[in-house]
Amino acid sequence: MAGITAALLLPREWPDSVRRPLAIVGLLLAVLGIGLAIWAFRSLGPSFTPYTTPPERAARVESGPYRVVRHPMYGGILLFFVGLSLAFSITALCVTLALALLWRAKSAVEEGELLARFPDYGSYRARTPHRFFPWLY
Repeated sequence: MAGITAALLLPREWPDSVRRPLAIVGLLLAVLGIGLAIWAFRSLGPSFTPYTTPPERAARVESGPYRVVRHPMYGGILLFFVGLSLAFSITALCVTLALALLWRAKSAVEEGELLARFPDYGSYRARTPHRFFPWLY
């Protein structure tokens, strides 16, 4: 995330003809993304952790955005960074892609931990096939 932030500080690289539309779309996506991330965080409550292993007091959450995707916080933060990148920097967009790949791998590890901790996680995963974004991935 620090790399994306640093890339946002570089001079704008989008062609003048698309700079304004990308800025508008990008800022809308960033607002949507931060809203989704906050909703996901609030839905998790005490089950939130930045680590792959759920905390001892964690409960499996299927409410809020977790009804639609399994990792909405990752999706929301990625949407936020994609939006900022569209608004400001193609370089940041490339770094955001690297973050997405990293979080894809991290989410796979998390799902293994969740399956070990909550035996019914497999049925939730089957009912909720999308990882980060509804109807996309």
